[in-house]
Amino acid sequence: MQTRASISGQTAITVILAHPVAHVRAPQAMNAHYDALGYDGVLVPLQVLPEDLATVVAGLRRLRNLRGIVVTVPHKEAIASLCDELTADARQVGAVNVIRREEDGRLTGGQFDGEGFVAGLRGAGHEVTGRAVFMAGAGGAAAGLAFALARHGARRLTIHNRTAAKAEELAARVRAAYPACDTRAGGADPSGHDIVANATSLGMHEGDALPLEVARLAPPMLAAEVIMAPEVTPFLAEAAKRGCATHGGKPMLTAQIALLARFMGAIAVPCDR
Repeated sequence: MQTRASISGQTAITVILAHPVAHVRAPQAMNAHYDALGYDGVLVPLQVLPEDLATVVAGLRRLRNLRGIVVTVPHKEAIASLCDELTADARQVGAVNVIRREEDGRLTGGQFDGEGFVAGLRGAGHEVTGRAVFMAGAGGAAAGLAFALARHGARRLTIHNRTAAKAEELAARVRAAYPACDTRAGGADPSGHDIVANATSLGMHEGDALPLEVARLAPPMLAAEVIMAPEVTPFLAEAAKRGCATHGGKPMLTAQIALLARFMGAIAVPCDR
C-alpha cells in the first residue's frame, strides 16, 4: 500500500490550485484514492492568488513529473484560457476543474463538477430527472452544475445570481444546449422548486451573506450545497431549521475523485505493499 512516506523521485505529482487553500478537502480524498489504487502519486495543495495564476500555470508546464492539476475557487473560469485544449464539457461550461499535463507539456482541461454533483445527489437517493431546481450562483462551479442538471433531465432550472446579467447569460447558454429544460434567471425566492442548491462560495467564511431567501424554504424541498467546509453551512442550517432535508458538499467531491484521478492518468496497478 502507498503511503506518504513512500514518496520518491518516481512519484507522479498532482496539485490543487485554490485561494484560500485551507478549506480544501480534495488532497485527503485523492491521496486516499491513490493509496487504494496502489498508484505512486500524491496531490499537494497550492495557494495561488488570482493575479499569480498565469505565472504559476506557466511554471507547472515545465515540471516533467507533474501529471495533473485540480482546480477550485476562484480559478475555474480564468484557467480555461490558459489550457491548450478543452474537453467538450469544459468548452460548453466555460470552466475547468481538472487539467491533464500531456507528455509534451500541453495542458488539457476537463470539467466534472456537474457530473459529481448529480452523482452525489443520486448516491444519496435524490433524483434530478423531472425535478424543478433552484440554483444560486453563476460562476464556474455553478455553470458545471447547470449544464449537468439540464443534461440529466431536470424539467426546470432557475438560476439566481447577485449579478443578474451573469445569471441571464448562463441561463441562455443552458437553454440553447438543452431546450427540454425550462431554464431561466430568477430572483432570490426559491419557492416552487424541489431542489434548492447553493453553488456559490457564500457560507465558506464567517459573516458571509446567505445565498438566497432562506425564509422561503419549506418541506419537501431538498437543500443542497457545493461547499465542503464547513460541513454544515449557514444555508444548510437554516434549511434544517425549517424542516427541509439537507445534502452537504462532500458527496460531490467523493463522486468526482475517481473521475479526476482517471483524467489525470492514475490507473489501478497491482500492489502487494
